[in-house]
Amino acid sequence: MNNLLDLFVTFAKVGVMTFGGGYAMLPILQREIVDHKHWATEEEVMDYFAIGQCTPGIIAINTATFIGQKNKGISGGIFATLGMVFPSLVIISLLAGIIEVFSHLAWVQHAFAGIRVCVCILILNAVTKLFKKAVVDTSTFMIFCIVALGSLFTPVSPVVFVILAAVAGIVLQNVGGKKKC
Repeated sequence: MNNLLDLFVTFAKVGVMTFGGGYAMLPILQREIVDHKHWATEEEVMDYFAIGQCTPGIIAINTATFIGQKNKGISGGIFATLGMVFPSLVIISLLAGIIEVFSHLAWVQHAFAGIRVCVCILILNAVTKLFKKAVVDTSTFMIFCIVALGSLFTPVSPVVFVILAAVAGIVLQNVGGKKKC
């Protein structure tokens, strides 16, 4: 039970610090799950994010579920998911009634603008860390460039890019005889 409670509390801590969506939680998730708890490697977290992007639901919740399930089975997945959801549920419930009253105030609008900028930086930091771990050779750099350009200039679903990148990785691994990416 202590391990399940630890999952709940850890993901509640990640959940309470996650402003701006699933990608914004990546730096906090890496610190807590990879560095402090050692429940997953950075590569596993990247894989969970990729799978979480392709599956229905919110990336943060999907990732918590994957990590919890990996560590403590189905009950671990449930406790990690509940931990991730709990802070948002409480905060939203408390703020829902009062945000409408204050949302028109200039200082509230400026505060939200500042938070959005901060979230962009947090996401950029997470992307930089992921880039360094994921783009390790010419093949992975080419996959990165193709997906980046495709996602910027086409309306193709991210799911399609993930599937195509997976196929490209498999083909390049088997055809080129390269080391594991």
